[in-house]
Amino acid sequence: MEDEKLVEGVVLCGANSYEEKYYLNEQFSRLPEQVKAELKIMCVLFTEEVGGILTLEFLPDGTLVFRTRTDERDFYYDEIEAGLKIRELQREKEELLQSLELYYKAVFLNE
Repeated sequence: MEDEKLVEGVVLCGANSYEEKYYLNEQFSRLPEQVKAELKIMCVLFTEEVGGILTLEFLPDGTLVFRTRTDERDFYYDEIEAGLKIRELQREKEELLQSLELYYKAVFLNE
């Protein structure tokens, strides 16, 4: 995952615990409402539990990755807990995440 941090991607959505905001990239406004709601719940709950900023981003090859950032003064943010929570979400939401990758590859990458 370290190499992924070097590559800029297309942000699908994200949540920020510091500003208590959720963002969905308007390029993905055509996703079904149920999918958009599930993404919002997933991101907001993550930042409420772990803190920091979470974004879901598509790499240039269409792979969907989770990225976290934190304010350097946030002493409560636990990087290990964040990593464990991401792995848990990847297991629990595997079908959703794979479907989003297929959608991105078909609609945006024309594969």
